[in-house]
Amino acid sequence: MNATVTGSPALSTDLSRDINAWFHENARDLPWRRDGFGAWGVLVSEFMLQQTPVSRVIPRLAEWLERWPTPGHLAAVPPGEAVRAWATLGYPRRALWLHAAAVEITERHGGLVPEDVDALLGLTGIGDYTARAVAAFAYGHRHPVVDTNTRRVIARAVAGQAEPAPPSRARDLEAMGALLPAGREDAARFNAGIMELGAVVCTARSPRCDGCPIRDLCAWRAAGFPAYTGPRKPVQKKFEGSDRQVRGLIMAELRATRHPVTDAEISGLWPDSTQCERALAGLLADGLAVSAGAGLYALPHE
Repeated sequence: MNATVTGSPALSTDLSRDINAWFHENARDLPWRRDGFGAWGVLVSEFMLQQTPVSRVIPRLAEWLERWPTPGHLAAVPPGEAVRAWATLGYPRRALWLHAAAVEITERHGGLVPEDVDALLGLTGIGDYTARAVAAFAYGHRHPVVDTNTRRVIARAVAGQAEPAPPSRARDLEAMGALLPAGREDAARFNAGIMELGAVVCTARSPRCDGCPIRDLCAWRAAGFPAYTGPRKPVQKKFEGSDRQVRGLIMAELRATRHPVTDAEISGLWPDSTQCERALAGLLADGLAVSAGAGLYALPHE
């Protein structure tokens, strides 16, 4: 996506109309899309869905909301309980941030998830995407909401590019805002629909163009599917043997017991003692582990 990706008014109307019609008939039955699924549930789901597949989130989300159905319930327990319940979702700092946000919602907002984007941005761990997603999906406000799937659909359908350029908040919001329907209900549906289209049809690899509801409007298809030649995001380092893997092993050990874990137990998790010490130091610095005495470690505030 680039600064010129705005599209004509007619194209914007046709895209939103066709995507909304498709979404109405084909949307996956996901918990956060069901009637009565409140703002707290939407907020928790958005935290969990960051860099985590939907299939892994759904069962954990159900367990989480059964245990902590309101921000106040989560705020009342130590943050280590949130980290423990996060289990294998990955990137466990999200659990600490969500716990902190629950405390802030309880103390500042009377236990109710705010609906204003600026108020949401004032909560720990909430960035521009999450704030807009909660405001749009939980409260129906008209805001452009842009994720990776959204950016890919716009890049292809409007700009005729195989992939979007690296993210740019201002540019991406402008591009999505140009396509957003005027009505609040249609806008909320379009935000969800274009994400869904990117997730299940206009995928990064092997897009199902013949089954796409906007194939006749797609600039990339009309141009003959040209390959992407622009800048690419850095390739993520492999997980196997990385500090991330060692951190995960240590976190699993801390979650597995309510007793402090010893230095010896942690050092036995990985053959490279230097890497193990580095991973532990990182967890301590991030607040995901705390010292529980000389040579003893635990989840925070337990």
